[in-house]
Amino acid sequence: MRVHVTGVSGFIGSALAPELRARGHELSEAMQGADAVVHLANIAHARVSREELRRVNVEGTRDAAERAARAGARRFVYLSSAKAIAPDDAYGEAKLEAERALAQMRAVDIAVLRPPLVYGPRVKANFLALLRAIYRGIPLPFGSIDNRRSLLYVGNLVDAIVLCVEAPKAAGNAYALTDGAPVSTPALCRAIGAALGRPARLFGFPPRLLELVPPFKRLTRSFEIDDSAIRRDLGWRPPYGFEEGLRRTAAWYREQGG
Repeated sequence: MRVHVTGVSGFIGSALAPELRARGHELSEAMQGADAVVHLANIAHARVSREELRRVNVEGTRDAAERAARAGARRFVYLSSAKAIAPDDAYGEAKLEAERALAQMRAVDIAVLRPPLVYGPRVKANFLALLRAIYRGIPLPFGSIDNRRSLLYVGNLVDAIVLCVEAPKAAGNAYALTDGAPVSTPALCRAIGAALGRPARLFGFPPRLLELVPPFKRLTRSFEIDDSAIRRDLGWRPPYGFEEGLRRTAAWYREQGG
């Protein structure tokens, strides 16, 4: 199958491209002639204006799907976000609006994936900052947090994307994804420390005060999602466990010199 990937040079695209080739698919540089299109090229955070989020994540996604249909693609896989399930900010709202726009299309089969926070080699933003802090032995005020957060290793996301490219039953569905059981922020920090060979240095601090610090706010809250639908419908199982995903992420981080 010929597959065109938007955003192929990014964090997720750079992991997806070799996996598609390994499974016998051919990457297409253009939509024309592609059998399937995977749309990754969105703004991946909320630190831009609501208007810019809508322009790129909603209008840009609708435009990409329409171009894919005109080019003759049979399948369009859209990487949405778990934040579209119950939006609480402009980013989640834009993702949900994009999903609704795609649901109106009939000229191409649409499959939507809703990942939570994705980590893995080449990760950026908050997860990279957490890796760096733990590697450098910086004390972190997360010892008193009692929450449950779903996570997703990039290799598991890539596996699900390829499945949605290939599986006829994926069409018309939106699927949440996780590595499996959710973890608390302290457990995540300790697991990262174990993978890095650097014990996480955690101390207690009132979570309600951490909520006032934007970089910490998300880490204090629970965000648990249910991925039973894709497991039931498509038989998907994450090929990498949580510890293995962290081990591979930590190995990449050390290779970069920490």
